[in-house]
Amino acid sequence: MPVATLPRRDDLLLVNPVEGAHRVGLRAGISVMVPLLLLVATGHAAWVPYASFGAFTSLYGRNQPHLVRLQMQASIALCLTAAVVTGVVVGLVPGALWLQVLTASVIAATGQVVAKAHSYHPPGPLFLIFAFGAISSMPHTVADLAPAVLVTSATALFCLAVGIAGGLRHPRAALAGTHWLPLHFQANWQPLWMALAVLISGALAVLLGIGHPYWAMVSAIAPLSAPDVTQQITRGIHRTIGTTGGIVTSWMLLALHLERAAAVLVVAALQFGAEMLVGRNYALALLCITPLALMMGQLVHPQPIAPLLVDRLIETVIGSTVGMGLVLLGHHLRERRKDEVAERLEELRASREV
Repeated sequence: MPVATLPRRDDLLLVNPVEGAHRVGLRAGISVMVPLLLLVATGHAAWVPYASFGAFTSLYGRNQPHLVRLQMQASIALCLTAAVVTGVVVGLVPGALWLQVLTASVIAATGQVVAKAHSYHPPGPLFLIFAFGAISSMPHTVADLAPAVLVTSATALFCLAVGIAGGLRHPRAALAGTHWLPLHFQANWQPLWMALAVLISGALAVLLGIGHPYWAMVSAIAPLSAPDVTQQITRGIHRTIGTTGGIVTSWMLLALHLERAAAVLVVAALQFGAEMLVGRNYALALLCITPLALMMGQLVHPQPIAPLLVDRLIETVIGSTVGMGLVLLGHHLRERRKDEVAERLEELRASREV
């Protein structure tokens, strides 16, 4: 692999300037805080995971004009709801770890096609895998299907309202730059690479007997979602380093054993922090993302802290390694194909000269 495609130290340490991140962070924080507080206050904490993943709607189209963002968020809201409901259905089968991995690989491929077609930002199927994986890893009954649909979709609708609210004060400004999002269908191998990353990382986690295979699957998807090889490897390294640091911040927060309402406020603050940092440096953002994910899980299904943190780190290393390995393999295959084509063209040129 050419050295030029590998990230340099400056690539890893770069902190990008980002305008308007505070607005995105506020929208995201409000979008997760209000539904979760409402569920906790009304005694429906068991539905918190559904609201949490519905709230991911707010993360999309962060810098788009209001109505363009509305279109993108409406689309991803449907996808997130479908991922959550699929997770509940798979969760009806007890101990079906291999079914979870296989289904997640299908969601990874189809999610990538949809994400590319709708030009999602953030790109890729990462949040769909996260939503499906987390929900499918919990035990469910048929009675969970209705709240899964209603709570996820209602939270997503609340996110749409939060996303468009700023444009109501200045409607003309909100309409500036508005256009219908075109669909972009492009035949390439990326959906299959996504599916393969999920399949390999999930299988390794299951075979090793680690308790949260979807953490490995999400970490494998993270590098592949970046636009080029250098950024993909950078993303994989950031995922590992940032999660390692995030384990420390997670331990500090989880050790407090906060009451649910207080934990929700911390989750909202972490969501704000994650959105402030994710565009600047992914590793720094994971200092917030890691405890954010773990605290949302602990709200409903508390687990011993030490094994939880160890599992998180191990599965992140597995997933990031698989993701970066596939990036390098894909790059090698493309370069070899280019060399073969160049050699063939040279042979044709030489034969014509004769």
